[in-house]
Amino acid sequence: MPRVEITVPEHLEMQITQMVEQGEFLNREEAIEELLSTGIKAFKTSGPMDEDDSGGFEDEGMMGHEDEYVF
Repeated sequence: MPRVEITVPEHLEMQITQMVEQGEFLNREEAIEELLSTGIKAFKTSGPMDEDDSGGFEDEGMMGHEDEYVF
């Protein structure tokens, strides 16, 4: 899986850490991956749509399953 380095404001880091500590996610990596994926899906549904939208994994989830992610 490709690695990406990002810099986020301290308040976002604190919120991610809090969600992990509360058990919402197993670790920071899972939290960031899930939150980023959810944000992209939300943008695709409410944001501008490409004319050539091929209906890739953003619409079906990873591995072709709607709400199931396989790692």
